Amino acid sequence: MKTIIYPGTFDPIHNGHLDIAERAASLFDQLIFVVAENSEKSPMFTVAERIKMIEQATKHIRNIIVASTNDLIVNFAKKEKAIALIRGLRHVSDFEFEFQMAMMNFHLNPKIITLFMMPDEKYIHINSTVIKDVSKLNGNISTYVPKNVEDCLKNKRKED
Repeated sequence: MKTIIYPGTFDPIHNGHLDIAERAASLFDQLIFVVAENSEKSPMFTVAERIKMIEQATKHIRNIIVASTNDLIVNFAKKEKAIALIRGLRHVSDFEFEFQMAMMNFHLNPKIITLFMMPDEKYIHINSTVIKDVSKLNGNISTYVPKNVEDCLKNKRKED
């Protein structure tokens, strides 16, 4: 079985992430979304909330599972017997950071390759930070996130 890992913070997941996941899942037997437990970031949603949002948003895709890790992603990938990582590239500016990460991961474990995929052009301009900022100001994000994520963002606004 060929498994690919889709690592990220996913705070929150948006349609650009889903576009990449759907296409990558069609190429592999299994795709594992891996929510990063990054203590240096201050996410809006807990790891458990992000996992739940991803599970709900991807329930229509039969070969996706969701997990989390606070370990190196290549160590997680090795444990899961994954052969590749998938990362999204929206702009040329994303490439420098993603290239550095891919090269470090290659040096840590050359058996796990990194693939880059661009989302559909209608999602090129979005990221989780922009989604959160627009949502905080009551902007319409419905074309950029699944309904369950939109609802979670509205609920977070009510809590604040």
